[in-house]
Amino acid sequence: MFGRSTIRGGFRPENLGQNALTLIGNIGFSLFVFGVLIFTIIAATYEPEDPLFHPSDKITTFLTSTSNATLRSDDSVVKTGEDFMVANQTAFAEFINITDVEATNTNETTSEGEANQLECDVNTPIDCKDQEVFHLMMRATIEKFKDIHFYKFGKPVVGEGVNSCDMAWRYRPKDGKSAAFYKDYRRFVVGKSENCSLSVVGIGEYHSGLNARKRKKNQKAGFEKTGGKKDDFSLPVVGETVNDSLPLVESDSVFKSGKYLVYVGGGDRCKSMNHFLWSFLCALGEAQYLNRTLVMDLTLCLSSIYTSSGQNEEGKDFRFYFDFEHLKEAASVLDEVQFWAKWGKLHKKRRNRLTLHLVEDFRVTPMKLAAVKDTLIMRKFGSVEPDNYWYRVCEGDTESVVKRPWHLLWKSRRLMEIVSAIASRLNWDYDAVHIERGDKARNKELWPNLETDTSPSALLSTLQDKVEEGRHLYIATNEEELSFFNPLKDKYATHFLYDYKDLWDENSEWYSETTKLNGGNPVEFDGYMRASVDTEVFLRGKKQIETFNDLTNDCKDGVGTCNAATS
Repeated sequence: MFGRSTIRGGFRPENLGQNALTLIGNIGFSLFVFGVLIFTIIAATYEPEDPLFHPSDKITTFLTSTSNATLRSDDSVVKTGEDFMVANQTAFAEFINITDVEATNTNETTSEGEANQLECDVNTPIDCKDQEVFHLMMRATIEKFKDIHFYKFGKPVVGEGVNSCDMAWRYRPKDGKSAAFYKDYRRFVVGKSENCSLSVVGIGEYHSGLNARKRKKNQKAGFEKTGGKKDDFSLPVVGETVNDSLPLVESDSVFKSGKYLVYVGGGDRCKSMNHFLWSFLCALGEAQYLNRTLVMDLTLCLSSIYTSSGQNEEGKDFRFYFDFEHLKEAASVLDEVQFWAKWGKLHKKRRNRLTLHLVEDFRVTPMKLAAVKDTLIMRKFGSVEPDNYWYRVCEGDTESVVKRPWHLLWKSRRLMEIVSAIASRLNWDYDAVHIERGDKARNKELWPNLETDTSPSALLSTLQDKVEEGRHLYIATNEEELSFFNPLKDKYATHFLYDYKDLWDENSEWYSETTKLNGGNPVEFDGYMRASVDTEVFLRGKKQIETFNDLTNDCKDGVGTCNAATS
């Protein structure tokens, strides 16, 4: 009966062709419906990986695409604007060679040198402003630091004593991968022989030449290669004095004529740093789209995943972690405390009445707010997660219109100064290995081989083909017991983050500056700061050996996730 009801005429020979076509059509339609059902289920449940934690080539692809609204919680160190910059190889190629200095020195000082020989007085103090001294110091610097390219030398100034001079320079490591410049200033001891010929007797440690840190008023320009890249303010310069004071509040008339955007409330507080940035940059992107000043809260709640107490900690300052000086110079932002003080003062005066446009639904897109004329647009978020996350504003149709301005947010230059100091103490000539252990090494179900593959004997075996014996080896690790790595000292000069804790202890410049920034209260060098510095020092190694790419075959996110991580 089934056959009669579905295939008319039965199975007589003259009907076989028609019946076969009907049967094939029914099967094809059934497969199509089944395929649509499967695709719908996948589409509803699929959540792509956060592209911020992919390699740089995938990050570039991500940033040029329109699909930028997906957030995945992660406790990794976040990437910021400078990580996405493509190094300008043309600018970096114009570095100063020792021949540039020698050629200039020969032309300028031959006649002066002959005159000095006739007037020789070994007791005369060293003249740090003398051109011969300047060129002597430059040559000594280039000869000593062979793994560095120099781009600018500042004029020497008097150090301490009759035979010392301080000099600053801008540089970057020869094999540097990051798009950034660095500044160092050191103290030189200049010796004078019996015939008054000069020589550099010694060069001080990193940042020892404090008198050359800031360029003095009316000080003449130093030495820079002709045709070289002049000051490029689009690139970070680590080592310059940081000025991250709050922006000045404009006059009453200017403030009244301005247009502002503020986000209030929401569930983003005390989440991971990745979550914070994803939401903050959404707000900043909307402010730029609307051509408004973003009113921002400079206080952060640090998630428990980064704190020594294991609890969320309020009262952290945005400037501890990010470069506010660059942000305020490159974008229009205002601290909310300053803003509300000015707003309240003007709003009390009836003739200065300011207008407010309140938005309480994240689905109201920035495009719908473009025509709003009110002084302030306030987005108010509720208490129900995840609809009260700021980044929801940048989802849907907004994705292709509002772009997150990653280039505006850089890492704290105070933290990067610690990175630079560590690399400088290693003369920028070291290899680095990242060894992840901790909870993952103890979880045999998801990482069955990690503990064994990162044992000292396994590390020695693996590293012997990757790192030359005797090399300086920086070990970035979450292993709490650093003596665990003692066997590696037989083959390598090992270095760890805590070997350099003087860079953030109570006698350090970082401690002094952050304490001042924090109203006189000491600032803890917290877990996020440690992870950030550890990662950045690792990334500046000449060779970079990763746990899950080079030391073990286990997958970074557990068994069966390797293909997903690389796709």
